Amino acid sequence: MLWTDVALKTQEMLLSSGSVIQIRTERMAKAGLAPSAADLAEFQLMSHEKLAAASESGTAIVNQLHTASYSLMNRSVRDWLSGVTALMGLATSLTPAQAAAHSHELLNAGNRAVATATQLGSASARVVQRGLKPIHAKATANARRLGAQPEA
Repeated sequence: MLWTDVALKTQEMLLSSGSVIQIRTERMAKAGLAPSAADLAEFQLMSHEKLAAASESGTAIVNQLHTASYSLMNRSVRDWLSGVTALMGLATSLTPAQAAAHSHELLNAGNRAVATATQLGSASARVVQRGLKPIHAKATANARRLGAQPEA
């Protein structure tokens, strides 16, 4: 579901951006070499918004990568260590009961490691979501403000 949300937000952002670009390009062409004060204000706003959205997006991506990477790496190391511990316990088992218990621990550690690995896809989607959010917000807000809300 995370990747579906990313795809829908990206589509909405692209449609909004296309409409805003068209309106602003037409406005620039009409203004020519003698833009009005309102045109200049809009052109300046356009530049500031792009820089602000790109900065917010980069910050959001870095923050999410830091959070996700630290958490997943910590869990991966913990899973790896429990797997090694269980494997060493299995190798040094003296009785069938100990071997069975350590085999069970090894299987559980493997299952946890696989579960952690599968969470990488979700973590990646969250990174993309966080990075897209500020750009999407600016693009759709501009489309509404300029009266260019595209049909979805």
